[in-house]
Amino acid sequence: MYEHERIVDRELLLKQMRIFAEDSKHYLSLLSNTTALLKQYYPQANWIGFYFRIDDYLYLGPFQGNSACQYLSLDQGVCGKAVREEKTQIVKDVHELPYHVACDADSRSEIVIPIIKNDKVWGVLDLDAPTLAYFDEDDRDMLEELITILKPYLTEL
Repeated sequence: MYEHERIVDRELLLKQMRIFAEDSKHYLSLLSNTTALLKQYYPQANWIGFYFRIDDYLYLGPFQGNSACQYLSLDQGVCGKAVREEKTQIVKDVHELPYHVACDADSRSEIVIPIIKNDKVWGVLDLDAPTLAYFDEDDRDMLEELITILKPYLTEL
């Protein structure tokens, strides 16, 4: 498995997220700072961002990286699968998936965390990297904990 460099340790990252969340006045500002903070934690990731669920689509939210798909149908890609299954998806090689949506041709691995609020999927956090097997179960655990911190501050769409 690929060992990726971590500039910020997990506890420090989560502490910073709690500070951002407690000071938040609007979820868009909070999610914008979240993507910036995650970019520091995952310096080799080429895309980090949020998609919001409205009806049967995911719409692009705050992100760090190249321009991206503005919306995705729930039957598309790893993000759609995370919504349908309500489960984090870790993909070691996106090119092996026939249903992968290639917004950035440099992406090779991906992790998508569904944000479940009030028993429905509110949106997803999506991270891509140009390296195979960049994300692992430790990343899943940390990112799911980060989402737990964010959820109380997310309003209905």
